[in-house]
Amino acid sequence: MDIRIQSLKFDADSKLIGFIEKKLAKLPKFYEEIQSVEVTLSLLPDFENKNVLMKVISPGNDLVVERHAQTFEDAVVDCIAVLKDLLVKVKEKKRDK
Repeated sequence: MDIRIQSLKFDADSKLIGFIEKKLAKLPKFYEEIQSVEVTLSLLPDFENKNVLMKVISPGNDLVVERHAQTFEDAVVDCIAVLKDLLVKVKEKKRDK
């Protein structure tokens, strides 16, 4: 699984990148056919200004989840939780065919 992390208008520190990679490493347990994950980190002008957009690319369908929170870590955890549920649904749908 290829992981690409992009931060817009700021430099993400290695601690944040390591945190994201560690969390994403668990996703193949829920759906083995993930080819790559694109993560985009950005800042918003409002109170919960840390925005995370994750795009999971796999054969047949791409999943996109976007969340924002007070910290990037919270937004990443929220995205991963949603992606886990979506990947399980995709896997079950594929198995039922």
